[in-house]
Amino acid sequence: MNVLFPLLAVLIWSLNAVVSKAASSAIDPAAISFYRWLLALVTLTPFILPGVLRNLQAVRQYWWKLLIFGLLGMVLYQSLAYYAAHSVSALFMGILNSLIPLLTVLIGLFVLSVVPTVGVAVGSIVSLGGLIWLVSAGDPAQLLQHGIGTGELMMFAASASYALYGVLTKRWAIPLPNWQSLYVQIIFGVLLLLPNFLMAKDVSLTVHNIPLVLFAGIPASIIAPFLWIQGVIRLGANKASIFMNLSPIFTAIIAVLFLHEHLQSYHLIGGGITLVGVILAQRLRKPLFGRKPGELQKETR
Repeated sequence: MNVLFPLLAVLIWSLNAVVSKAASSAIDPAAISFYRWLLALVTLTPFILPGVLRNLQAVRQYWWKLLIFGLLGMVLYQSLAYYAAHSVSALFMGILNSLIPLLTVLIGLFVLSVVPTVGVAVGSIVSLGGLIWLVSAGDPAQLLQHGIGTGELMMFAASASYALYGVLTKRWAIPLPNWQSLYVQIIFGVLLLLPNFLMAKDVSLTVHNIPLVLFAGIPASIIAPFLWIQGVIRLGANKASIFMNLSPIFTAIIAVLFLHEHLQSYHLIGGGITLVGVILAQRLRKPLFGRKPGELQKETR
């Protein structure tokens, strides 16, 4: 039964990728980004705020690190995804999200001085090949003529920002319980999102977009992290992270069923190759230079 915790968390996050795509035609990206975290903040306040007030000294000491966490995890990661959804499919978003574990390890090589492994070296090359096939829709030569689209770059930047977030949570061990740390990050996220929200042309809530905001604000922002943390506690970070490989599969199934997106051969080939690269990076732990590799474990998503 322990496997249900990370499995359900990944399923909710996969649904959220589809919700992000659906939101592109229903609400301004700046609006859903702000409403999502404001809703999460209001929901968590009665449960988390008392503990935060008791640990106010730690919050004051590490506020700037919590601010950076809020910028990377709440502002850049999801906001960029909402903007990218205007020009890329939910299928593509799901595949790019599956790169986060690999990007986390790659960034960790520099930030945490983690010793590279054979899996990281081989997996990076394999995943790059899959991404090129995916982004070019099965015709890599066209990238030389047309380049990479803005939406694709935004989605890659979103995944990279969350990977950096994961690395910094290891680099900066802030002495706050997980939920209190997340709560303060959300506060900073809401404040950082406010200017863009105020400049948006239309931030109205309607019967069409309220369900999207509710899903993003409660299941995706609160329930899924809770399930993931429970999964990590019960299974360990390494075992739990394996379930992230199911994200593109779940996203593809949901996008085809509910958004009627068409699963093309280049999705299967490019996405499959990319996923193989990620799995190789996770499984081949032999040090590249004959030294014992450090371990970088993702605690939250």
